[in-house]
Amino acid sequence: MVIDEEGNSRGVMNPEEARRIAADQGLDLVEVSPNARPPVCKIMDYGRWRYEQRKKTKKQHQTQTKIIKLRPKTDTHDLETKLRHARRFLESGDRVRFVVRMRGRERAVTERWIAQLVELTSKLEDIGVTTGRPQLEGGGVTSTVEPRKAKD
Repeated sequence: MVIDEEGNSRGVMNPEEARRIAADQGLDLVEVSPNARPPVCKIMDYGRWRYEQRKKTKKQHQTQTKIIKLRPKTDTHDLETKLRHARRFLESGDRVRFVVRMRGRERAVTERWIAQLVELTSKLEDIGVTTGRPQLEGGGVTSTVEPRKAKD
């Protein structure tokens, strides 16, 4: 079964004839449904179809906000691990939100934790952009980093 570029059925024909018709139009013969009886083939520009399919799959990726939780006493190695995770999230196109949760007396020195967040987000400046300054929210300090737009 052969379907032309406009979507009209051309009927059942042998593969050589279908390839010849596609070649005459400067297009490709693509097998759409190999398991059907008879197999369904479509005359189309295969390169353009592949490009459109890639574009669809790229568009399907919704940007998410990934939250990375920290504590004021988080050790340096753990911070490096969290930074590696944040870098991976940014490379895949997601936003990263750092949250430093504070308890008790830790809330008295919020400036120190804000400075820690600024230092942390500055390490991601090569692939991300910090949106504004770190903010006090509830029982902690938050900062958001968005991925840099690709240069077209």
